Amino acid sequence: MKDKNTVVVPLLVVMSLMLIWNLSRNINDILIPHLKRACQLTDFQSSLVQSAFFGGYFLLALPVGKFISKYGYKAGMVTGLLTAAAGAFLFFPAAETRYYPLFLGALFIMAAGFTFLEVTATPYISVLGDPDRASSRLSLASAVGSVGATIGPFIGSRFLLHATEVSPSIVAKFDPVEFNQYLDSEAQLVKTPYLSLGCLFVVIGLLLYFIKLPKIEQGDETAGSLKSVFKFRHTVLGALGVFCYLGAEVGIVSFMIRYAKSSGIASLTEQNAALFITFYMALVLIGRLAGAYWLRSLNPSKMLAVCSLAAIVLIFISISNTGYISIYSISLIGLFTSVMYPILFTLSIKDLGIHTKTGSSLIIMSIVGGAIIPPIMGLVSDSYGIKPAFIIPVICYAYLVYYAKSGHRILMINAEKQSENINFNSPVL
Repeated sequence: MKDKNTVVVPLLVVMSLMLIWNLSRNINDILIPHLKRACQLTDFQSSLVQSAFFGGYFLLALPVGKFISKYGYKAGMVTGLLTAAAGAFLFFPAAETRYYPLFLGALFIMAAGFTFLEVTATPYISVLGDPDRASSRLSLASAVGSVGATIGPFIGSRFLLHATEVSPSIVAKFDPVEFNQYLDSEAQLVKTPYLSLGCLFVVIGLLLYFIKLPKIEQGDETAGSLKSVFKFRHTVLGALGVFCYLGAEVGIVSFMIRYAKSSGIASLTEQNAALFITFYMALVLIGRLAGAYWLRSLNPSKMLAVCSLAAIVLIFISISNTGYISIYSISLIGLFTSVMYPILFTLSIKDLGIHTKTGSSLIIMSIVGGAIIPPIMGLVSDSYGIKPAFIIPVICYAYLVYYAKSGHRILMINAEKQSENINFNSPVL
């Protein structure tokens, strides 16, 4: 019983990390329209929230890996939590000054902390307990993370958005002093949720510091260089596929509130519009749970093609309609994107042999799509309107159709390819 408790407590703590960073990451979708108003930003400028966040993941992935190799996984988790806390606490001076670059800096630092957690949590969960049940624990952790992603937008909307909005006509009548006071009061709203998150990160970090966690022995297995992976066409094209998949998803949810407000429903407030992000993420959770079963028997490349085509159809239905048909069509995309990442990851690292670990790193780095696609959508929205901006995700999903049809095929025969099967648990996005 004692041994069981020794495993259960660390397991619960580490799984809680997955819930918290997914919750925090998806509050960004609420932060975008909030800061757009508080800092008087364009759609492009507001989308830089995602650039700062996902750019942090991309730039720090390799340095974090070196840190963990030198100091260990527990040090990585504690460092990640304290770093994320520092970023969350920076929201206080950012709110006081209403200086947008400081908000972006705070998000970048939070992302740096989450990078530590992303890299360390999955291996820890895999070794905490019976090795035969590692897959079960990782599946549960994935579901816990998706729960965080689902409730994050809802919680964020309650703190950052208003149930009763101040109409633009009233704001237009404010004199300069009243207008600045209004913007300052909007900026102040970020303090409670982010200072609370910062305190939570510190508490869990201290808890982890004092909890005895099992050590993970890092193997000395040979891994190919990053340059060597570019010989594998299906891996390079798969990395571009992950770039497109995540960029499209982040872009859609980033502008969903803005999109919903343009749908022609006069009574729809930003707070209520945020419920469609929660609905989107809930469908992602349902799709992942269903996909864990269906992917055992269905052809993954065909499923990727069907899901990508379905996403394209739903976008065209949405942009050609108004009202709730338009909003629900966009929200339903979550169900079809839910299985895209595990399929892309599996197809991309197939038959890499000794290059599997390096190929996996390339795939993970491709999440930088979440930093690049939303600003492109913002530029299109500023120039042509919010609905034309959703053509960008269509292009992304069209590429995924190509990858599902032919891009995933392994066209080269590599002498270093190993014949043995590789059991690899992909990280959760």
